Amino acid sequence: MQAFRISVLILITGFASVAWGQQPPCKHPSPWTEFHRHNMERWNPCEKVLNIHNVGNLSDIWLNPLGGASQFLSPVIADEVMYVASGYWGFHALNAKTGETIWSFGDYTEVWGSPAVASGRCYFGSDNGNIYALDAKSGAVLWIHPTLGVVRSAPTVLSGVVYIGSDDGEVYALDATTGTRVWSYTTGAAVESSPAVAAGVVYVGSDDGSVYALNAASGAKLWSYHTLGKVVSSPALAQEVVYVGSEDDGVYALSASTGAVLWSYTTGGIVDSSPALAMGVVYIGSDDQNLYALDATTGKLKWKFGTAGGIETSPAVANGVLYVTGAYGGGANSIWALNAETGALLWTYVTDSGNWRLSSPVVVNGKVYVLSGSGYAEEFGL
Repeated sequence: MQAFRISVLILITGFASVAWGQQPPCKHPSPWTEFHRHNMERWNPCEKVLNIHNVGNLSDIWLNPLGGASQFLSPVIADEVMYVASGYWGFHALNAKTGETIWSFGDYTEVWGSPAVASGRCYFGSDNGNIYALDAKSGAVLWIHPTLGVVRSAPTVLSGVVYIGSDDGEVYALDATTGTRVWSYTTGAAVESSPAVAAGVVYVGSDDGSVYALNAASGAKLWSYHTLGKVVSSPALAQEVVYVGSEDDGVYALSASTGAVLWSYTTGGIVDSSPALAMGVVYIGSDDQNLYALDATTGKLKWKFGTAGGIETSPAVANGVLYVTGAYGGGANSIWALNAETGALLWTYVTDSGNWRLSSPVVVNGKVYVLSGSGYAEEFGL
């Protein structure tokens, strides 16, 4: 029964079904319930409020001082609730309209992974090695699955299964209702990358330098591709191509079916940023203080945007606008909105978080959500 349930991934999940130059149909309101969003692309094609003409009018709507570091994470939005991990201070559900705390969960451990929300449950990992499932409305613990390492990976939930990595070197597939292990796969090192799941295959990176493709039903390895650096970047998929960064300074486009390299691009620094994909372009940050826009088919550089610090966070794309945050250094406390087609700067905001790192942004229904390493959750709107 378990294998059958997972196997329906092949029937109900696939790669992007529309041409790169077209926006797919979408439902309203449009949630962003996982790190990569359900389409694995960090692209919200349903956004209709913010655009290149009005994004310059964004302003801070509310701020909640949660009190803990939350860099490198991404909040998620579901049913007008913002779910956030705040590092030292646990996990929180906030009213997405007002910023008020609805509930908080903490067991005196640090939470470093972005969450996922599905079927009324919220999933995330912790530095104590546990993977948690909480009731999304109350914060009550539904189940806990232990691992042997810090869990930095963000979960992906599909068809009743939670896919997630751990620093113990394992990729886990867990029953989303009970937390029971369906399968696990051992890589050669910590798995900080977050899995992408499509067409019955799990794609994930490892600190051993490899990108893995695993059978979603059994965990069996289908292929692996080895780079010359850690693969902390989380893969993104479109048009049967896997896009991912590596600490060997490279960005790779791999065949989703075979793992063969279709193209690669070398930046001037390590690439821990996870890519955003939209309208035939790959957007990804680098430690060399640049945000790159690459042609998804050829890997050719379209434009790059320089910042005052390395970009380890992941950009988000919505309605022709690219949103990105500084990761550290002089640009650590900045958020930028760029024209996704040209790279022209449309808006920037300096937070009150000093040089603390910022999270990857999320864009939903005319609002931009971001977390800061000093413990603030913020919403921006018109």
